[in-house]
Amino acid sequence: MASVVDDRASGAEAPYTLDEPAPRVLGFWDQAAFWGNLGVSLFAFSGAYTVLAPDEAGRPTLSIVAGIVAMAVGTALGGLMLGLAAVPGARTGQPAMVLLRGLFGARPSYAPTVLNVAQLVGWGTFELIVIADAARALWGGVPRWGYVVAAGVLTTVLTLWPLGSVRVLRRYVTAAVLVALVYFYVQLLREPLPDLTAGSWSGFGVGADAALAVSISWVPVAADYTRHARSSKAAFGAAAVGYSLTQIVAYVLGLLALALVAGDSSKVFDPFLHVTLGAVFFAVFVLREADQSFANVYSTAVSIQNLVPRADRRVLTLALGAGVTVLALVLDIGDYAGFLSLIGSVFVPMLGVLAADFFLGRGRRGWDTGRNAPARWGMIAAWAAGVAVYQLVYPGAAGWWTDLWTRAQEALHFTPQSWMSASLLSFLAAGLAALAAGRIGGRRADAPH
Repeated sequence: MASVVDDRASGAEAPYTLDEPAPRVLGFWDQAAFWGNLGVSLFAFSGAYTVLAPDEAGRPTLSIVAGIVAMAVGTALGGLMLGLAAVPGARTGQPAMVLLRGLFGARPSYAPTVLNVAQLVGWGTFELIVIADAARALWGGVPRWGYVVAAGVLTTVLTLWPLGSVRVLRRYVTAAVLVALVYFYVQLLREPLPDLTAGSWSGFGVGADAALAVSISWVPVAADYTRHARSSKAAFGAAAVGYSLTQIVAYVLGLLALALVAGDSSKVFDPFLHVTLGAVFFAVFVLREADQSFANVYSTAVSIQNLVPRADRRVLTLALGAGVTVLALVLDIGDYAGFLSLIGSVFVPMLGVLAADFFLGRGRRGWDTGRNAPARWGMIAAWAAGVAVYQLVYPGAAGWWTDLWTRAQEALHFTPQSWMSASLLSFLAAGLAALAAGRIGGRRADAPH
C-alpha cells in the first residue's frame, strides 16, 4: 500500500497509483480555502428553498428566519461530521474508499466504492449542467453545449493537477469569492426585503436535515484530500470550520435572494444579475463552481483505484472528464436527482460506523487496509441498521424503493415526526451498533479457543 511522505515541496503532486507515496503538502490554509470554496456553491443559491421545508406543492413551510436558523444548525452538525471524516485520511495517508477496507474488509469495500463512483459521476455531470446554465444566464451568446464543453475541459485540467489546483484556490480564487460575497451582501441588503418572519417554524427538522445532507455529501471523499494534510488537527479544523462557515454565508445570501423573488426558486439568480456590476461578480461564482466538478471527478478516479489499485489516475481523469461532459450534454439531471439522493443517504450511516470504529474501536490500534483485509460482518450489519433507520425516517422519492420503506413504516406503525433528522438519527444508530458489534467481536477474539 501507499506510504506517507512529509514532503513540503510546493511542486509535489498527488500520486498516480495507490502504490506510490502520498505527499504531505497541504497546510491548514490550503485546506481551509479548498473546503471554504466548496461551501460557496451555486446550489446554495438555487437550492436555498430546500431548507425552507417545502410541502408537496413546493410551497415553503418555514419562514426565512426559521430557515436561516435551521440551515445554520444543520450545517454546523454536518461540518462536524465532515471534520470527523477528514481525520482518518490525515492519520493514515489513505484515500476514502481504501479506508473502507479497514472498516468493512477489502472485498466488501467494493460495494460502497461502486455506489460512490455512481454518485460522483452523477454530481460531476450535475455540476457541469449548473455551470452551463449559470453561464448562459450571464451571457447567452454561446450555445449551451459550448459552455458544457468548456466547463468539462477546465474540470479535467484541474483534476490532472489536484494539489496544484488546491493551492491556486487558496492564492487567488478564495479572495475573489470573498469579495463577491461581501459585494452581494451589501447590494441585496439595500433592497426592500419582505417580512422575513412570515411563515412558521414547523418542519424545522426537515430544513436542518436538508442543510446537513448537503454538508455530509462530501463525507465519502474527504480523505481523498486530507491524506495530503500535514496534521490531523489541521484537517479536522479546515473541513469542519472552513466548509461550515462559507456554506452558512452562501445559504443566507441565497435565502435573501429567494425572499426578493417572492420564493420563486427559478428566479433566484435574478437579484444577483440585476444589481450594478452583478454580472461581473456573479461570474466569479460561475468560474469557482469548477472546483465542485473537479472534486467530484478527482474523487471518482481515486475511488476507482480501490477497485484497480495500479490504474493511472491521469488516464482515469481524462476518461472521466470526457464521460461527464458527454453525460451533461445528453442527460436531464432532474431525472437522476432521486437516485443521487438515495445513494447519498447510505453514506451518512457509513460515517457513523467509521467514526465509532476508528476513534473508539479497532481503528485506535490501526486498521488493515491491505488488498486482502478480512471481511468485518459486524460493521457491515451496523451500517445496514443505520441505512434502515434513515429510510424509515425519510424514504425519499425513488419509486419502488420508497414504496418498500413506506410499507415498512406502516407495518411498524411508525410515523416520522417533523423534528426527526434522518441523517442525524441514522448516524447515531449506526455508530452505536458499530460500538456494540466491536465489543462482541472483541470478546469473541479474546475468548479461549
